[in-house]
Amino acid sequence: MPSHSTRTLIRWDSRTPEKKKYIYEERITLWKAKDADSALKKSEKEAIRYAKESGNKYLGFIQSYWLLDDIEVDGIEVFSLLRESDFSPKKYIDTHFNTGSEKQRQ
Repeated sequence: MPSHSTRTLIRWDSRTPEKKKYIYEERITLWKAKDADSALKKSEKEAIRYAKESGNKYLGFIQSYWLLDDIEVDGIEVFSLLRESDFSPKKYIDTHFNTGSEKQRQ
């Protein structure tokens, strides 16, 4: 079955000793899915659950990339980055992920 990676964004409320208003988590997960839309659906469902269980908020931002090689696992997290910011979610996404210069399908 084809494989895809997805990138989602989760907003955390700032925690002591952080200095900024929010912490944003960028997560990349891998999915076995017949197409990008299926991978996006699976990933979004997982991101909503992950955010809810951790007391945070899934921002509704998701991207998918088709992988050339098949994978043996489904839904595994392979990357996570936490970044502090005072930006609102929209400003954060527009600044870091949706600048208008990306070559992507909407």
